Amino acid sequence: MSGLLVDQMEWGVVERIKCFKAYDLRGRIPDELNEDIAYRVGRAYATWLSPGKVVVGHDIRLSSPSISDALVAGLIDSGVDVFHIGECGTEEIYFATSYYEMDGGIVVTASHNPKDYNGMKFVREESIPISGDSGLDEIQRLAEANDFPSVANPGTLTPLDHRAAYIAKLLEYLDLASLSGRETRLKIVVNAGNGGAGDVIDRLEPFLPIEFIKLHHEADGNFPNGVPNPLVVENRRVTIEAIAAHNADMGIAWDGDFDRCFFFDASGRFIEGYYIVGLLAKAFLDRSSDERIIHDPRLTWNTIDIVNSAGGTAVQSKTGHAFIKERMRLENAVYGGEMSAHHYFRDFAYCDSGMVPWLLVVGLMVATSKSLADLVDERMAMFPASGEINQRIEDPGAVLSRIEHQFESDCIASDHTDGLSMEFDQWRFNLRMSNTEPVVRLNVESRADESLMQDKTAEILALMGGEMV
Repeated sequence: MSGLLVDQMEWGVVERIKCFKAYDLRGRIPDELNEDIAYRVGRAYATWLSPGKVVVGHDIRLSSPSISDALVAGLIDSGVDVFHIGECGTEEIYFATSYYEMDGGIVVTASHNPKDYNGMKFVREESIPISGDSGLDEIQRLAEANDFPSVANPGTLTPLDHRAAYIAKLLEYLDLASLSGRETRLKIVVNAGNGGAGDVIDRLEPFLPIEFIKLHHEADGNFPNGVPNPLVVENRRVTIEAIAAHNADMGIAWDGDFDRCFFFDASGRFIEGYYIVGLLAKAFLDRSSDERIIHDPRLTWNTIDIVNSAGGTAVQSKTGHAFIKERMRLENAVYGGEMSAHHYFRDFAYCDSGMVPWLLVVGLMVATSKSLADLVDERMAMFPASGEINQRIEDPGAVLSRIEHQFESDCIASDHTDGLSMEFDQWRFNLRMSNTEPVVRLNVESRADESLMQDKTAEILALMGGEMV
């Protein structure tokens, strides 16, 4: 009964599968996620959604092929026709589900988790996400019950080569004529972190007059250079060093399933995702000002200021890809962004992509003849931000309550959309608890006052009293 918790109830025994989270599935191999659980998840997904055809793919982790095979077996035994795109990034499942008009899609991935983890992300038709409040809890219940109806006619398995169509879609985000018309080719350091992004760069490369300096480029589920997560400061060093060594125009790094991308300017400076949100919001609003832009509650002032100045409407959503996508569809928003480097696009099935953002940024650099630093420096000075700081705390709820009480007399606005946000005349902060561990995440920003932001960050961290993670 590996991977299961058993709860004794008066009407019998219920097996609890531990790897279901708020809006995906994530667990350690094999005790929390294994082939048996993957098979049952396939059966449960099919029983709940009743899809005719589903697209499936997996990331580069060593356990992903076997987990994917078990998932596929569960779908086929439920009468579902499976279209398998093989090794891929998460956004390729989103693309294929929408582009080929599938009834659903599942990618086997654990993104930036340690290499002994794996998981799944689920969508239904039109790449609509499935989360705890939109079906994932029911899928969990069915998988735990493990009591599925017999099916007279099993489904089929068909390989699906989506790559040419996917690459063509990505190229729509660039003005290739303008890029080719530059006197000198852009030089970009790309760090795939031994995840899946390298393959896509190789497929884009023949179409782009860009010189790529490739780091940790080959997919390797052993993660010989560490788990690909550019939010870990130590993981940025090799990208920064390569930018300097090659005199590159910028650097880009991805997480394992490349649904997030991270930027470095020509000096090697890491650009917080918050400022990329504002940059892309302005780019879309410059094309059409009467549009809605979705943002998360953690850092907001820069985005709201840009959107209002450009004539758009800024709409706040709870943090998390399922919540952002739901709000994107509700508002018909052209773009949505989270400071964590998730970027969502209406014409990409309202889904997040780690490839589209850097293509758009390259387009902006070419169109404006500006460097990445030129594009973001003014906004960084106007709204300096701490970046997300994580503290391990044993009683996160008590910490949030104590800090709210500490600052409430001076607060001019507060919000509980996602954790605790408190706003003052010249600065604001957001504190939110992790869904999966005793960690509190802090973000602080100010109005054109770097020292104030730093002082308030230090003050709140002292009040939190936790251990940095």
